Amino acid sequence: MKIKEGFNLRSICGEYIMVAEGKMNIDFCNIINLNDTAAYLWKQLSAKGKEFNVDDMADLLVKEYEVDKNTALTDAAALAEQWAKAGIIEP
Repeated sequence: MKIKEGFNLRSICGEYIMVAEGKMNIDFCNIINLNDTAAYLWKQLSAKGKEFNVDDMADLLVKEYEVDKNTALTDAAALAEQWAKAGIIEP
């Protein structure tokens, strides 16, 4: 997976909101609100600028939060599925 070009995370009034920028995303009409944990993952993954998988996401969660690997894998898989359905990551 990788983050789809043109989607950027913004902090607005203390909330993390996904903003679509560029002509490619002109018809994007969803508002995506990310919690602190999802925003942390987005920042880490977008900073890498490369492909990632659920294991990479889980490793970041284990590193940053007090969570076991199995729980992190379950949560990361669910989040990746949500992001894919929203169209903000590419397979």
